[in-house]
Amino acid sequence: MNEIIRLIDSYMVKIPAGEIVLRDDRIKREWKAQIKPFLLAQYTVTMELYYTVINESSNSFLGNHKPVVNTSWNDVIIFCNLLSKKAGLKEYYSISDGGQKVSCNVESNGYRLPSEGEWQYACKAGTTGYTYGELDKIAWYNKNSDGKIHEVGKKEPNAWGVYDMLGNVWEWCYDLYDEKVY
Repeated sequence: MNEIIRLIDSYMVKIPAGEIVLRDDRIKREWKAQIKPFLLAQYTVTMELYYTVINESSNSFLGNHKPVVNTSWNDVIIFCNLLSKKAGLKEYYSISDGGQKVSCNVESNGYRLPSEGEWQYACKAGTTGYTYGELDKIAWYNKNSDGKIHEVGKKEPNAWGVYDMLGNVWEWCYDLYDEKVY
């Protein structure tokens, strides 16, 4: 497991502080969100990593570098805490009421999900357009994926070296994505 933790740490990208304009299209309102520096994994969590961390005994995921799918938000919160515990870090999330209540320990050094604002900021990586590059070069989507999930890191990264920020699979954030807002 220590080898896996070293590998994960080598894939972490330092996202610099900055700000991003968020919006709520329902009420035609925009606001600036200040983003503190944070670390973000260079690649989406793969099936191999996920099932290794949760101690899934099946070897069918070894070498599988496709992103993990069919996980609930609570599954991912538990994964973050397990990864933190195995790395000797303080768990970021406190889970109670059978998973119905999750709170954060912002003083923790453990692994966590980004907020929606952090995710959008990291995705854009200092760019101002709708996407951070030509879609076919940066993302798997309905017109180039053949309806399949692809291995992580096979498209071009954004300017900060993070891959697959758009396309392939949906990614979880800590706070709720509201499709009416975005």
